[in-house]
Amino acid sequence: MKNLLARYPLISFFAIAYLFAWVIEIPVALSAQGFLPAMPKIAVAIAIVVATFGPMIAAFVMTGVTEGRSGVIRLLRRMVRWRVGILWYLFLLVGVPIIIILGTIVVPGAVESFQPILGPLLAAYPLALLMTFLFGGPLGEEPGWRGFALPRLQERNGPLWGSVILGVLWALWHFPLFWSGVWTPPTIPNMVMFVVMITALTIMMTWVFNHAAGSVLITMLMHASFNTFANKVGYPLFPAPIFDDYGLLPVLIGFTGTALVLILITRGRLGYDTYLARDGG
Repeated sequence: MKNLLARYPLISFFAIAYLFAWVIEIPVALSAQGFLPAMPKIAVAIAIVVATFGPMIAAFVMTGVTEGRSGVIRLLRRMVRWRVGILWYLFLLVGVPIIIILGTIVVPGAVESFQPILGPLLAAYPLALLMTFLFGGPLGEEPGWRGFALPRLQERNGPLWGSVILGVLWALWHFPLFWSGVWTPPTIPNMVMFVVMITALTIMMTWVFNHAAGSVLITMLMHASFNTFANKVGYPLFPAPIFDDYGLLPVLIGFTGTALVLILITRGRLGYDTYLARDGG
């Protein structure tokens, strides 16, 4: 089994990440759709949190198989690598929210729905950011997506196509949640928008990851930043009726526009040469 995993490291990684999460999430989705007995809300919440750690588990298993103890130690160090330059912290904590706001205000009806409650939202923001970081996906997912998969996909397919592949697989990994009762409605437009949005976000995160010397910590913070701001600040500030059915529009517009700009100005390299120069690990 170990030899088989080592022969196909990326396939094995995604198989473990999907299997761990879907074994937990599919029963939740079947319960929400009435095919299984209803689950208590607290049980649903705990199950979804636990499922987010599938990529981390897959990353450590496959890093141990392919690189041994020294590889696991390197991955742990990248998870706490914080010396990446103040500009990257400003981008993920300030720039990402600005991108979301810009993507929001161009949607018809958004500006008219503005609610002047920014003060209370910002006061609650630090705690919401921390909770999202710990339990909302960043901590459990990023050691896998960016810590294990991205470096290998960039090496094999280049930074742009590697990001596209990762983005699509990252998006599809979430799909059982559309039927879990806690996400946007499972319509074709919403699912297509989600795949496009996550792929655009992946391109942005690759650019940050490469310039931040392969820091997994910076990608965890970026993941937490967009999740928290979009859900806890952006939507309450602009509760336009269109967002009840198409809540992904602001991030879809903002992230897709930003990703296209990054592709153009970097000619698709997305800072990969900087990553290679620093050896990425």
